[in-house]
Amino acid sequence: MKVDEHTKLGKIMKLKGVDKILVKHKVPCVSCPMAKMEIDNLEIGNVCEMYGLKKKELLLEINQLLKHKDKAEKPKPKRKVKAI
Repeated sequence: MKVDEHTKLGKIMKLKGVDKILVKHKVPCVSCPMAKMEIDNLEIGNVCEMYGLKKKELLLEINQLLKHKDKAEKPKPKRKVKAI
């Protein structure tokens, strides 16, 4: 998965480990009770623009986390066992 400026905040917040990145970048929606009602309609790019957040840096950090997780979760190829 790759996150871009049009990815919904609700989808992003379901990803493991991303909440820490959002807090680090001071995304206010993480703790806002009003945001919880419309979180599935909020695009991360719009949130960054509304609150003056560094969109490129935030997206880069989220995507680096996801890329690292994808590599860690890839199953290793099974070894074939020869019958004797």
